[in-house]
Amino acid sequence: MGVLTDYFRAPDAESVVEALEPDGSLFGCGFDRVQTKGVDSCVVLGQLIAAITKVPWSPDLVKETTVWPTTPYPWPEGPEDDDDPWVTGPWVTQLDSSVRDALAGVPDTDVPELAAEWMRAEELDVTRVEHIQPLLEKLIELAVLARARGEQLYCWVCL
Repeated sequence: MGVLTDYFRAPDAESVVEALEPDGSLFGCGFDRVQTKGVDSCVVLGQLIAAITKVPWSPDLVKETTVWPTTPYPWPEGPEDDDDPWVTGPWVTQLDSSVRDALAGVPDTDVPELAAEWMRAEELDVTRVEHIQPLLEKLIELAVLARARGEQLYCWVCL
């Protein structure tokens, strides 16, 4: 079992919350999305953003805001029971517009080189650039559409 991470575009956080199923799932939501496995926003996507922007990766490179669960996290005690959505997920975050803009700004000619660099991330279980380049192209396409329509990118995570 792995971590499922879907990236999608939407006009705003309110429309995301309205479209989610009561359990937080995205099934039938109608958003354009890219389904991935194990491409978390902080580390794996963050390494791609670092490669695009030519800066060193850091854990705070991809800034995001929690959209789901909608209840505040019960700090400092944490959730009271194992059924709390903060424990069970799924979780949805809105990515900072700088992530969208970095992806949307990638020229087609840079895609093969970026894919080759991204696949070296040890968190990715990829041995051939042909396996990661289509994912990169889909993420770029999603970001281009989001930016053109004034939308944001979101990350849905489920265990």
